[in-house]
Amino acid sequence: MALEGGAGIGNGIIKRPPQQCSVAVETAGHRADVETEEEDEGKPWIARKWISSLAVCLVALPFLAIMVSRRDRPLPLASGWTSAATARTTYDRRESNQDGLLGGLLVPGFDEQSCISRYKSTSHLKKLARSPSTHLVKRLREQEALQRRCGPGTETYRRAAERLGPRGNGNGTTTDDDACKYLVLVPYRGLGNRILAMASAFLYAMLTDRVLLVHRGTSLPDLFCEPFQETSWLLPPDFPLGDLENLTGEVPESYRNLAREYGRAASVSDLPYVFVDLDHACTYHDKLFYCDDHREFLHRAPWLVMRTDGYFVPALFLNPAYQEELDKLFPRKDSVFYLLARYLFHPTNKVWGLITRFYDSYLKDSDERLGIQVRVFDGDTPFKHVLDQILACTSQEHLLPEVVAQDPGPPASTAGARSKAVLMTGLSSWYFENIRGRYWQSATAAGEVVSVHQPSHEEHQLTGEATHDMKALAEMYLLSMTDALVTSGWSTFGYVGHGLGGLTPWIMFKPENLTTPDPPCRRAASMEPCLHGPPFYDCRARRGADTGKLVPHVRHCEDMSWGLKLVHPE
Repeated sequence: MALEGGAGIGNGIIKRPPQQCSVAVETAGHRADVETEEEDEGKPWIARKWISSLAVCLVALPFLAIMVSRRDRPLPLASGWTSAATARTTYDRRESNQDGLLGGLLVPGFDEQSCISRYKSTSHLKKLARSPSTHLVKRLREQEALQRRCGPGTETYRRAAERLGPRGNGNGTTTDDDACKYLVLVPYRGLGNRILAMASAFLYAMLTDRVLLVHRGTSLPDLFCEPFQETSWLLPPDFPLGDLENLTGEVPESYRNLAREYGRAASVSDLPYVFVDLDHACTYHDKLFYCDDHREFLHRAPWLVMRTDGYFVPALFLNPAYQEELDKLFPRKDSVFYLLARYLFHPTNKVWGLITRFYDSYLKDSDERLGIQVRVFDGDTPFKHVLDQILACTSQEHLLPEVVAQDPGPPASTAGARSKAVLMTGLSSWYFENIRGRYWQSATAAGEVVSVHQPSHEEHQLTGEATHDMKALAEMYLLSMTDALVTSGWSTFGYVGHGLGGLTPWIMFKPENLTTPDPPCRRAASMEPCLHGPPFYDCRARRGADTGKLVPHVRHCEDMSWGLKLVHPE
C-alpha cells in the first residue's frame, strides 16, 4: 500500500541517480580531486574523471543509504534528525489510524473518547478477515449523508412524521421533491436476534435508499455507540406510532394483507405506512416481501415498519431486483455480516471496559485462545450429554489437548510450554466447572498449560434487561477475539460471536432426545449466520422451490437443514 508521499520517494529510487548527487557532495568530490591532482598528472584525462566520479559516489553512498532506509519515516527537522522514539511514534500513529478505519469502512471525525471502541477495537480484534469493496465504501458514505439529511431533528423528518400523527392527512403518498423514505425497525427477542435483525435491516435500507431508525427498546443506547455522525439511528421517543412491539401481521397496513387481499399491484398510496412482519414463523404471504421489487411497489410507501428477530440477508440474495447491486457490494458472499457488523456495532465505553479488562487479564498472554459457546434449548438444568458433546467435539477436532489417565509423577517445569486459554460462555457455570476441573486434576499429554475462564453465568436469560444485555454483548465480543471457536447450533448468540470475529466455527448439532449427536459437531462452510425462517419460493420462476439450491452462494445451514446461509463458492 502506497504511503503518503510515496510517489516522490519511488521516483527517486527508480531513476538512475546523477553522478553529482548534491551540492555538498559535489564540494567533497572537488576536494578529493584537488588532493589527488599531482599524482594523477601522468594519467589520461578519462581515467582521472572516472576516479573523481567514483569518489563522489562513495562519499554520497552513506547519505543515500540513510534516505532509502528512512523512506517510510518522518524526514529530519530543521534542527536535525528526529529521535528514533519520536519517529516510531509518528509512524505507529499513522499505521494505527489507517487500520482503525478498517479499510474505509469507518470515517474519521467522531469524538474518540465518547466511543473508545470505534477506533481502538483493532488493538484487540484481529486484522480484517475480509476487506470492503470500493462500492460498499461508496454506498456507506451515501447512506451516512442520507441519514444526516433526513434523520431525526431535520425539517424533512418532522414533515414525514406529521403524516403519521392524528393531524396528518392519513395519506402516505410523497411528492417527487420529498425524497426521504424511512425504515423503522422493531428488533426483538434475545440480543443475538436483535443484532442480526439490525444488520439485515441496515442492508435493506441501503438497497432501497431508506433512512434506518431503530426502536431503542430498553437497552440499545447502553450497548452501542451511534454509527452515524451528526444524527441518530434511534427512533425518537415521540414517534407518532405507538405500541410498535405489539404490531402483528393482521393489522390492515400489513404487507401480508396487501399481498393476500389486494394482490401485488395494490396501491399503498392510501396507507400511512406499511408493516412488514418477518418473524421466524411468519406466513407465506409475509415472506413474499423477499420477492418484492421495491422499485415497482413499496417505493410508494414513505414509511416501512419492520418487525423481525433474525438474519434475513440470505433471502435478499435470492431477489433478482437486488442481485447486481449485492454483487458489487459484496464480491465475497461470505463477508456480509462481518463487514456490516464491524461498521455498525461499536460497544459503548462501559461495555468496552468489560471486554478489555477480561481479555487483558485472562486471554491476552496465551499462545492460543479457544472459545466455547454453550446454548441449551431444553431448559436451564445442566445436561451430561451436552458436556459429553463439548468434550467429543473438541477432542475430535483437536481443539483441546488430551489429558493423561494416570499420575505422571512430579510435574515438570512449565517454562516454555505452550499455553491455551479457553473462554466459555453460557447461562450455566456447570460446563465451565467440569472442563476447568478436567485440566486442573489431570496433566495434558503433551505438557500444554490450559486455563479455563467464564466471564458470567446468569443462570436464566433476561431478555431486554440492560445489565444482562451488556454482559452478553461483552461475551460476544470476547468470543470474536479467540483464534478458534466452537458454537451451539441454532444459537444467534453464537452466530454473532463468530460473525464479529470473522471466524469459521465448529458448530455443535442440537441434541435430540437428550443424547449426544454423532458426529458431535461440524466445521461451518462460512462465517455467515443462518436464516432460520427462509422463504420457499422462487422469485424468478414465481413458484415454490428449494431455495437452498437456486444460486451457488445460498445454501442450507449446517445446524438447521431448512435454514439458509451465504457461502462463497470456490
